[in-house]
Amino acid sequence: MSTATPQKFEFQAEIKQLLDIVIHSLYTEKEIFVRELVSNASDAIEKLRHLQITEKDNIADADRALEVNLTTDDTAKTLTISDAGLGMTRAELIENLGTIAHSGSKAFLKALSEGGQKNSNLIGQFGVGFYSAFMVAKTVKVYSRSWKKDEPAHVWTSDGSGSYEVEEVSDQERGTKIVIELKDDAHEFATEGRVKEILERYSAFVSFPVNLNGKHINTVQALWLRSKSEITDEEYTAFYKFQAHAYDEPRLRLHFSADAPLQINALLFVPKDNTEKFGMARLEPAVSLYCRKVLIDSKPKDLLPEWLRFMKGVVDSEDLPLNISRETMQDRALIEKLNKVITKRFIKFLSEEAKNRTDAYNEFYAEFGIFLKEGAALDYTHKDELVKLLRFESSLTEKGKTTSLADYVTRMGADQKEIYFLLGPSRAAIEAGPYLEGFKARNLEVLFCYESVDEYVMSNVREFDGKKLIAADHADVKLADAPKPPAAEGDLSEDDAKSLAEWLKTTLGDRVEEVKASDRLVDSPALAVNADKFMSPQMRRMMKAMNKDGADAPVKVNLEINPRHAVIKHLAAAKTSSPEKAALIAEQILDNSLISAGLFEDPSKMVARLYKLLETV
Repeated sequence: MSTATPQKFEFQAEIKQLLDIVIHSLYTEKEIFVRELVSNASDAIEKLRHLQITEKDNIADADRALEVNLTTDDTAKTLTISDAGLGMTRAELIENLGTIAHSGSKAFLKALSEGGQKNSNLIGQFGVGFYSAFMVAKTVKVYSRSWKKDEPAHVWTSDGSGSYEVEEVSDQERGTKIVIELKDDAHEFATEGRVKEILERYSAFVSFPVNLNGKHINTVQALWLRSKSEITDEEYTAFYKFQAHAYDEPRLRLHFSADAPLQINALLFVPKDNTEKFGMARLEPAVSLYCRKVLIDSKPKDLLPEWLRFMKGVVDSEDLPLNISRETMQDRALIEKLNKVITKRFIKFLSEEAKNRTDAYNEFYAEFGIFLKEGAALDYTHKDELVKLLRFESSLTEKGKTTSLADYVTRMGADQKEIYFLLGPSRAAIEAGPYLEGFKARNLEVLFCYESVDEYVMSNVREFDGKKLIAADHADVKLADAPKPPAAEGDLSEDDAKSLAEWLKTTLGDRVEEVKASDRLVDSPALAVNADKFMSPQMRRMMKAMNKDGADAPVKVNLEINPRHAVIKHLAAAKTSSPEKAALIAEQILDNSLISAGLFEDPSKMVARLYKLLETV
């Protein structure tokens, strides 16, 4: 109820300029005004809470609950936001809302004129964020009564067009109440459901109770600001489900604080399952960025590296210099620092898991290892640490058991200079192929790589602990002499083997780059090794799938034969006694080798040849 004649004032020129910017171009989403006003209300209550310590009995309405209340009226098309904070006197209403003295407006306008330089002092101050209400308002009424007992209440009224009025009122409790009469195109903000959605998204962790039409909204605590020793597993799980909109329980969690180089409070979770593995859509960033418990961005793309897109949780930093809308970070260097600090901390956490809780880490790796491989291949900043976290089965591990590159190195002989790996669809396929034979005979360990991304990872990692990573099926592999089995009847002599290799090269022509007796084979008659230094079999298949140039170029392979194998001995005899049949066998041996190497492409000729061979039986 008014007790005096309204007094009219003109906005300062800077405030008019600010209003124009806020209403027409600053905010990308109109809903942001709710967040701004609730944040201002929370700040006002926080300031009063500190005053209660020093002023004690001098505060008006001392028993009033410290909370923020919102009321929607769909009929009247209004939204009311009230707080039990420190309130404002008549002079403070004029000073804070009509001038640039305390609102931060001048600093903001100066920052804009300088190209958007950082302006961290604007966050949470009643003034600049307040003007966002005019994006949706026909009129805004601000009822306010100061915490000082003898100060009367006043109402500040404006339609944002250039002037405002202030008059004294009665029946106003300590604090501030903002009544927004909504524009015709903003009636959605007078509905409970719409406002509830906004509050749950942006203001879920405000320090004081936030009530909407009498219902408590922010029931989940900001756990990331509490001590880990005070939080139960059940509370962590409940928070994870709320924040990530999840139904599972988290697989791992990391809760930490840091003061340098930035002030950070973070609570991060690894979900139970990797949904990308099931063929679902590529995951999007899901670690939300907060500043003083107020949501800045629920899906910040640059907060974490791309390979950590499976993470859920919250990062809160008071050090963020934000633009006035709180929607866009202005200082990219600081975001990069956040990125590095959090990533480094998470990698350290995984390293500790791998060392102290091996089984839990292996379960995590089985589900999310593909992301670590992506990081090892592409994140050059953290590559060295990520490579240490990679795990593979090997020729010396049991099926289902994995080893690290570091453990592999500890088992290397003094003369071994390289780390060997083989790509294949499964352990059974690799062990059944010819490429492992020579390494087994020399007791050399070979890592087994089953995922299509592994070749790309290995080619990008290149080395570990000074040892080169090399594919065991490549032509460049040089193996030391292995103990040879006793000579058997009919084994080809060195000269006979060389003569057969020359005949095979002539017979097979351009299909092979080179033919020689193998130092790798034990039980198989022959193998084809990739002689193309620039394109592996896996890369060739990938390029063909993508219709890339060069994918149809002739395959470059070397053929290696086992002079002790019955098939090769029979071939050596047949090239003299039955040259036509021997040529068919030679072609078939090469095709069989190409199949084992994953390089065989056209079966039609092979089928016709097999029928010819069957005719000779």
